[in-house]
Amino acid sequence: MKKIIFLMPYFGCFPEWFDLYLESCRWNPTIDWLFFTDCGVPENAPANVRFIQMSFQAYQQLVCDRLNISFQTHSAYTVCNLRPAYGLIHQEHIAGYDYFGFGDIDVIYGNLRAFYTDAVLNYNTISTHSDRVSGHLFLIKNNEYWVNAFRRIPDWQNLMSQPINVPMDEGYFTKQLLGRKRLPSFLRRLWGIVDPDKRHHLFQERFSTVLSDRPWMNGTYDYPTQWFWHRGKLTVETGEELMYLHFMNWKSSRYLRKRYGEQAAWEDLSQLVDPNLTDLSQGFCISPLGFTPIESTAPIAIAL
Repeated sequence: MKKIIFLMPYFGCFPEWFDLYLESCRWNPTIDWLFFTDCGVPENAPANVRFIQMSFQAYQQLVCDRLNISFQTHSAYTVCNLRPAYGLIHQEHIAGYDYFGFGDIDVIYGNLRAFYTDAVLNYNTISTHSDRVSGHLFLIKNNEYWVNAFRRIPDWQNLMSQPINVPMDEGYFTKQLLGRKRLPSFLRRLWGIVDPDKRHHLFQERFSTVLSDRPWMNGTYDYPTQWFWHRGKLTVETGEELMYLHFMNWKSSRYLRKRYGEQAAWEDLSQLVDPNLTDLSQGFCISPLGFTPIESTAPIAIAL
């Protein structure tokens, strides 16, 4: 089985749902996550999620030393600018792994290995969007060529030195890998014949981001309103099993498309995790109401 590690720099304060996020990691025991953080180590963290304690200032110095750039910022969010270079920044931590990756924590994972099959884990990069690097979950093959692939982004030193957010992953790295966003697949294949660097990337839509700018799998913009997690399996109300849920657009209206309204569903909630949700072995529901227990009449109870 090919080994996978996700590199997760995160500074500030872990969110309210972080225990549920960790529980979804726990049920993916053959995949590792490594956090670099000043948030402390959560109680009862699973064995496959490790934490290296460091200040944000120390992390910035690490980046400066490894990339030979000046990385100074007051916003911890700008570590996302560095994502294509994580393999080099954390080179000692990816030794022995076949793939390293990055992702967000406003997600709940399903059974990742059901989607990261042996056939899939032959590609050089693996995205869960069809036309761009999926910043919320992305894999890169661990070899010298791909660890250093970010160096082929024009002016990468200046871009990664910026104290504000720059779309290095979903923008510049996408262009480096695919040439252009939303390029038709037949043109990508043709380009791959001419340019070997454009071959062997898997960009496949996994319908992970609720209320996305692209249609749901049935071709409409009627996204499921209930997602059910139970013992490592993630399903929606219609029964499909999904790889993971990225609930960004329920959490915040920052990227919410106008077709879905002006305000994100969770912005008015006083708490996102129902206080009755104490036994995660019974699973939970993620919906516009936040994280709630699965009721006995819910569709998931029948499916399981």
